[in-house]
Amino acid sequence: MNNRLKLDRIDLKILAELQQNGRITNVELAERVNLSPSPCLMRVKKLQKAGYITGYTGQIDVAKLGETLTVFTEFTLKNHRQIDFARFQEAVEKIDSCVECHLISGGYDYLVKFVTSGIVDYQNIIEGLNDRDIGIDKYFSFVVIKTPFVKNQLPLTRLFADRI
Repeated sequence: MNNRLKLDRIDLKILAELQQNGRITNVELAERVNLSPSPCLMRVKKLQKAGYITGYTGQIDVAKLGETLTVFTEFTLKNHRQIDFARFQEAVEKIDSCVECHLISGGYDYLVKFVTSGIVDYQNIIEGLNDRDIGIDKYFSFVVIKTPFVKNQLPLTRLFADRI
């Protein structure tokens, strides 16, 4: 469901707080956004129903689980009809190791992020995509050597403060 709501500063504060801590209690959230608990809960439910809050997840430190390989891959398709984009997107979405897929402007059509168990796993994925003949013209792989930081929270109040 994607209802458009007119958000105010309190809604943005609620979203920002939930981004940082999805397990925060309603009482603590209400305190942080200067509301009483009941109206705060009503706003959270309203934001969920309208599709602004799409879920709650735990952030995992994958490095603690073991070695992984992150690869960003640029893909160019042979053809640029709607069906060609749909076929490619459907194929990569089914790959568990594909964690992001972006249709981009510039010299390539897609930028895709894979997190795999290693280079052999990644190569098997790429060979599988090529074998499926889903319209890939060319691809370039960029292996991540180190990730100095990742920000999982967007600066909502800065991005949207002037729009409310």
